[in-house]
Amino acid sequence: MTFNPLRERGIPLDKQLRNWRELNVTPIDPDHADPYTRCRIITMNGIEVEAILFSHQLARHCPDLELKQQLARVRYIEAQQQKAVNWLLPGLASVLETTIAYEQVAVDLTAWVARMEPDAYLKQAYQFGVLEDFDHLYRYANLYEMIEHRKAEKIVDGLTEVMPGRPTYLHHRDPVDNVREPYDRENTAPISKLHALTIMSAEQQTMNFYMNVGPTYMEPIARQLYQEIGLIEEEHVTHYESLVDPGESWWEMLLNHEYNECYLYHSFLETESDPKVKNIWELHLNMELEHLRLAAELFKKHDGRDPEQVCAPELPAPVTFEPNKAYLRELIATQIDYTTLGTGYVQEAHERFEKMQDALMGGEKAPSERIIDDNRAKSGEEYRLQTEGEHPIHSLQSHR
Repeated sequence: MTFNPLRERGIPLDKQLRNWRELNVTPIDPDHADPYTRCRIITMNGIEVEAILFSHQLARHCPDLELKQQLARVRYIEAQQQKAVNWLLPGLASVLETTIAYEQVAVDLTAWVARMEPDAYLKQAYQFGVLEDFDHLYRYANLYEMIEHRKAEKIVDGLTEVMPGRPTYLHHRDPVDNVREPYDRENTAPISKLHALTIMSAEQQTMNFYMNVGPTYMEPIARQLYQEIGLIEEEHVTHYESLVDPGESWWEMLLNHEYNECYLYHSFLETESDPKVKNIWELHLNMELEHLRLAAELFKKHDGRDPEQVCAPELPAPVTFEPNKAYLRELIATQIDYTTLGTGYVQEAHERFEKMQDALMGGEKAPSERIIDDNRAKSGEEYRLQTEGEHPIHSLQSHR
């Protein structure tokens, strides 16, 4: 059945406020939950955080008091949604376990989007980024084994492989080479706008998470690894946010944000395996339908257009968390040596890239390289989870 969120009616805004008891959600069981349930939670947290931050930015540029008040009312509900979603994560999980889950999100969500993206330039942007998140998962998994003496397979559950992607130290580029060309809002497919917003939001939340949790570690190598990968997440946010057409008006951006929230809650309602979490997705979808209706009214009033001129008349196929092992192995085999130059991609270490590398590394190994050396020394071998055979790149195959 088709589902057009622009034609649906949700819970009236004045009925959406929840009390403490209703917000006191039961967290998932870290030992028995579907890893992809956790991935959906992390994704929706990032989506809600982006909704809140965007609303704040819009309010700061909006001179109309009545409009600011409406934004505040919706934003408070979004903040309650964010709390309910993020508080589904269990307090029993360590920061590093949650970090590994964040990287599993980045790998399997970005890989799925890359597979589904119809625009070749946008597809390449996702393919490029996912090989870097794939490597981050490998680095954090080795840190996890070294300082917590546990293995990441308990977290990823064999759904996502853990092995080298594009080596993390090669992710540090001159900032100008992280800016991509935007899609054309007049001609791009509606699904492409949703993809860009989704991955931008997920990477932004990862950046924020690492910025805040990195210095909470006592171990020097852990602090340094979070610092290094945190800087790369800044690059990734630059990379993905630049895909969005800056010519979209504030009201068009608001409409796209609310539509995307409806799309993702509906997707996860369709694919969720945990009944309690599924109920939250359903409740939040019914809230977001009203937020979308309000955004559509503002768009019609201020942009003078029909929302269906910029949004899909029905929701696309659901965003799905699923293994992407063969796809990722193919990307590793064909694109591992890519870097960026201007708004495009090249396979050679050009002068600007090398200058950035020299300035940042200072003649020393990056923390992401040292963590592998340290874990080999401590554990006897580095940590990997290669369920589909040996690494496709001979020089990156495992060794003691």
